Order: sequence, then C-alpha cells, then structure tokens
Amino acid sequence: GSAPQTPGFVNAPLAATSSAVLLSFLMLINPDIPHNDGLTRTIHLQVPEGSFLNASYPAATTFGNSLTGPISDAIFRAFSEALPETVTAGWNRMLSLVLTGDDPGRAGAPFVDILFISQKGGSGAAHGVDGYDHIGLINCAGGLLAQDYEMFENQNPVHLIKHELKCDSAGPGQWRGGYGTETEMLVEGENVAGVVFGDGIEEEAKAFGLFGGGTGILNEMSFTSPDQSQHRPKSKEIVKDIATHTVLTQIAGGGGGYGDPFKRPIEIVLNEVKNGLVSVKRAKQNYGVVIDPESLELDIAATDTVRSKRP
Repeated sequence: GSAPQTPGFVNAPLAATSSAVLLSFLMLINPDIPHNDGLTRTIHLQVPEGSFLNASYPAATTFGNSLTGPISDAIFRAFSEALPETVTAGWNRMLSLVLTGDDPGRAGAPFVDILFISQKGGSGAAHGVDGYDHIGLINCAGGLLAQDYEMFENQNPVHLIKHELKCDSAGPGQWRGGYGTETEMLVEGENVAGVVFGDGIEEEAKAFGLFGGGTGILNEMSFTSPDQSQHRPKSKEIVKDIATHTVLTQIAGGGGGYGDPFKRPIEIVLNEVKNGLVSVKRAKQNYGVVIDPESLELDIAATDTVRSKRP
C-alpha cells in the first residue's frame, strides 16, 4: 500500500488522488464513451486514510495535484501488459517556479508569475505514435497553455533569451517520447525571490520507457548570477535574493519512448538529426543510425552494420 502521510506538504487529499486516477483511467478507454456519473460509478477506489494519498486533517496537501504524475505512472505501468497498445510511456514530471519581486519598469510595483512558459515537456509515446512535444503536464492531461512571448515580457521584468525544443531530450524508441524544452531568461526585477516546487530532477523520476523504449531526460533548473556563480535549486526550495540580471535556465524533460529504438525508420531519425532534435552521437547510440557529422549524410553501410550487431 501507499506510505503513511508525511509531516511536510507532499501529501494529497482524497479528492486529488481520485481525480488523478480518473484522469488516467479515462485516457485508457474508448473516447466515444460519455464521461458521466454512470461511468465514474464503475470505478472503486481503496485509499487508506492516513496514507500520503489520503492524508488526514490537518496534514498539509499543497503538493497533492503534483502527485498525479507518480499516480499515472503506476496506473500506466500496471495496465501495460493488459493494454499494451493503449497505454503511453511515462510523461515528464512537473517542475515549477513561482517568481516574485518588484518591477522597476512600473515604479517598483510588485509582480508574480508561475512561469508556465518553462514547464511544458514531453509526453510518453504509445504504440504507433510518437509522444507530444512541448505539451502540458499529465496533471491536466496535457491541457496547459504556455504564455505568449510578448505578453510574458510585457507583464514581467524579464527578457526571454531562449525557448526551444531540447535536443536529445526525448526517450528513444520505435516511437520516441515527446521532446522537452529549454527556456532561458534574464531576470531584470528587483528584490526577486522564487519558490521551486515539483519533481523530475532525480534519476528515479525520469519518464519511463515501455517495451524496449528509453527514458526521457530529467528536469533541470539553474540561476546564474551576474558574477557567474551558479545555483541549482532542489525540487522544493525557496530561493532568496535573486540578483538583478541573473539568468534563469530551465529544462523540462522529455517523455519516455515505446518499442525498440533500432526499429525506428532510418529516414525519420535522419530528418530529426538535420532538424537539430537528435544529435549525431545519439542517433548512432540510441537508434543505430550512422550519420556524417559534417555533411549530415547517411552512411547506409555503417548503419546496416551497427543495426545488424544489435543483440
């Protein structure tokens, strides 16, 4: 069963756990079935009170919604043998930062932003389809909007330097996981602090692969101060005294892959290398596809040799 509730805030009320289970279950059934009370009555939950998935009052449950990721992982893994062509591999976990401080461009008025722009990573692949790139968290079944670049800079004292898909972030597979993102911004506010909360920065939290597929990369976050000193916060930390002109870098990891990567069509791997999504090194290592690093031309003979030697 689930572990006892924690003395901190990494607990969920029963409502959050129930929602996570229903969300995951509905992703596995025929979408033509109406989502109504008649359907939900067929699902029975047994979640012991006093566990971290059904914490007793007055336990803190701030992290409850973020536990959707581990809950969904457990459900998808459990159903993978019974429904191998329906489940997805693991999704990237949420790592979030609430940034707050004073905006010198608005006479020192306070600002606060949850930075949805940097949270979206990759979903897990499924049988026959790659994972979604730059998608919202499984907490909301992927339904999360990223901020418009211009509005983001207009509403906050930040300058967006980079927001792009992260090379080699997706879990390899016959169908790869979705690509994660890398976001970089210059913080121009004053008296700035941040609250980091989430998951996905430790090895055990990588988006898992299925049926031979590989894992996605982990989340990362770092603050590089004007003096070039760097701080990498933990997944639950208050970061104080963020200096003006600090560079914030965040990587949202990719989704897990599905199936043997050596069965992925060579032409697709080559195209993703040319588009900067897969490195030449990883193309050979993960997919058995050999590409010249200078010309980006496919070496067919070498590719056949590498793939034929796969155990």
